[in-house]
Amino acid sequence: MRSGTVAVIGKANAGKSTLVNVLVGEKVAIVSPKPQTTRDRILGILTREEGQIVFADTPGLYKQRNELTAQMMRTTDETAKEVDAVLFVHDGHAGVQPDDVAMMKKYLSSGLPAVIAYTKIDIMPEENIVKDFETLSAAGIAADVVPVSARKGKNLKKLLQAVYSMLPEGAPLYPDDIVSDRSEKFMISEIMREKILLGYEKEIPHGVAIVVNEFKKREDGVYEVNLDIVCEKKNHKAILIGKGGSALKETASRARKEMEKFLDAKVFLTTYVKVREDWRDSTSLMTQFGY
Repeated sequence: MRSGTVAVIGKANAGKSTLVNVLVGEKVAIVSPKPQTTRDRILGILTREEGQIVFADTPGLYKQRNELTAQMMRTTDETAKEVDAVLFVHDGHAGVQPDDVAMMKKYLSSGLPAVIAYTKIDIMPEENIVKDFETLSAAGIAADVVPVSARKGKNLKKLLQAVYSMLPEGAPLYPDDIVSDRSEKFMISEIMREKILLGYEKEIPHGVAIVVNEFKKREDGVYEVNLDIVCEKKNHKAILIGKGGSALKETASRARKEMEKFLDAKVFLTTYVKVREDWRDSTSLMTQFGY
């Protein structure tokens, strides 16, 4: 049996979290088309007869704009040093640019076994795949490159075989029934943030933090969830709430339905919107909010 940890690294929006969710078989990380969706390292654990893969889904590589994004990049760099192998996820639909090659070389030069998942092949011409593979080879990228589509399930078996082959022999690191290291409370906060990312435009979603004040299961099986949506500006608060509270009601309704699906139980959700100016540049506030 093989067992080990694999850092999942790549640009923002490369499809890392979607790929991890599909490989693990359960939703362990939220997804959206916006950068900074993943803010923390989240473990997704796949256990099979051939072994156990502990995927460490990391924040997407992104230009540092504040202390939060700087911390996110440190998390990615630190994770890359603490694992048994690296799975670099590249958005094939976006092509291969010089900065892509530079990022690959940075994270594939550690001496650790590595494989590249070239994603989103279901929405691109096949001839582009061949061209990009030639570009990577000419640039000196020596790692195996596996073209995949998480959405269509293409080549995922081949990718898993490549990942398993990189892991050392050993016993599982986690019990067979564990699929993530994150708590239900954490996932509830992430579900709320996901719906905000999907429901609002521009900068507002990036400046939002979710603080769960209460998370408990009543005797009748209903979960009571009380949370704060923290934003950075008063006008952001007004937009989040919407006219007559309509925007917040719609977003909370979508979040509640997803929470009920995740918990397999009814949820009574209460939300408040609060302003904490420039919290993404405040170490104390980031710590208070769980970052």
